[in-house]
Amino acid sequence: MPIRVILGEDSFIVREGLQQVLAAAPQVEVAAGCGDADSLLHEVDALHPDVVVTDIRMPPTYTDEGIQLASRLRVAHPSVGVVVLSQYADSAYVLSLLESGSDGRAYLLKERVHDRRQLVSAIEAVASGQSVIDPKIVEVLVAAKARSERSALSELTPRELEVLAAIAEGKSNSAISDALVLTKRAVEKHINSIFLKLNLSHSPAADDVSPRVKATLLFLADSDVLAADKHPGP
Repeated sequence: MPIRVILGEDSFIVREGLQQVLAAAPQVEVAAGCGDADSLLHEVDALHPDVVVTDIRMPPTYTDEGIQLASRLRVAHPSVGVVVLSQYADSAYVLSLLESGSDGRAYLLKERVHDRRQLVSAIEAVASGQSVIDPKIVEVLVAAKARSERSALSELTPRELEVLAAIAEGKSNSAISDALVLTKRAVEKHINSIFLKLNLSHSPAADDVSPRVKATLLFLADSDVLAADKHPGP
């Protein structure tokens, strides 16, 4: 059966564009499209989708409706995955999204929606309880952390930095192995080394992807990095 999706986007043109992009993906069925947070939540209650794809800012306040919706769904409909689309490569938004749990949550930049494979991949991932973080956001966080004084990232090898970025994006051990052309055993060794050097407490096991994504992002977006992102721009 296809993955049932409800779209939340206040721009009619963008919403129609998303529907057209997903219409060509046989594994996805768009059940409804909504222009504001209240109607989106109503449709979720009525239609019981597998995944919600939502803009981060919608009526009524145009602030962080997508983040608030994800938090409410964690309680009201815990099995529903959420893909948040945003034009902001902002760590504060990402951490807010993951605050109530990182499983079944994705944060993608809107520039990615033209790549059907990437959007559908994120939908499939959150439908199965996984996490996906846009690679551009991870690049920003890694760069900012690396610039800070006495950064623990200086202890990592170039390969370990690549693996760290892949962890933060939500990749499983198998996906990291494929992407970096490494054996699964080599990936496990790199991850163990990374978690040891960075004093990360969550298990680096392959079946513990979501908690380690959150742990890695919290490390990358520490107080020094978040200071610049505390008040996202309009």
